[in-house]
Amino acid sequence: MINSDDDFQSQMGDVTPIKTEARVRLKRELADKTAAQIRREAAVTERGRDSNPLADEGVTPLDPWFVLEFKRPGIQNGVYRKLKKGSYAAEARLDMHRMNVQRGRQEIYGFINECHALGLRSVLIVHGKGERSPNSEAVGILKGYVDHWLRELPPVQAFHSAPPNLGGTGAVLVLLAKSEEKKRENRERFMRGRVPYEQGSS
Repeated sequence: MINSDDDFQSQMGDVTPIKTEARVRLKRELADKTAAQIRREAAVTERGRDSNPLADEGVTPLDPWFVLEFKRPGIQNGVYRKLKKGSYAAEARLDMHRMNVQRGRQEIYGFINECHALGLRSVLIVHGKGERSPNSEAVGILKGYVDHWLRELPPVQAFHSAPPNLGGTGAVLVLLAKSEEKKRENRERFMRGRVPYEQGSS
């Protein structure tokens, strides 16, 4: 949760944009682990016992130009405005072009949870607009699911359709909560060199 004592901008001061790639750039061992997890989850799905809580049906498609926007209570308006403008450089990117709902569901679940575990705070998801679909009824299906899925994932604090230079309404910028490990590191950094307060001391 971001508040006045934990300004997101100060956490992103040394972030530099990553190169445009089709998949998230992560540590190799964790990337391999995620791929293995996705395969296991797919196998579980086939047996009818899916551990992934994200919905896979019943979500309304969205218009290609519909703007995605969401903010949990407690997120500062200033932080949200910066997210909308693309002021926070994306630390990782997921390209969902040509994915169906089932694959997209697995990919976004693994991507968000892995980025959160790594302590990443701002990520970009390219879902496309769906406007080139040969089936007019399929327009915006994946976009609608992304909008629904992100709201279901606890690490997601806010999201907004990207500015034009980052994909416009065919992409979404996502703000993630600080991981417990990062919270611990920040507490240790804050306390380094400080003398604990003792009641009754003069």
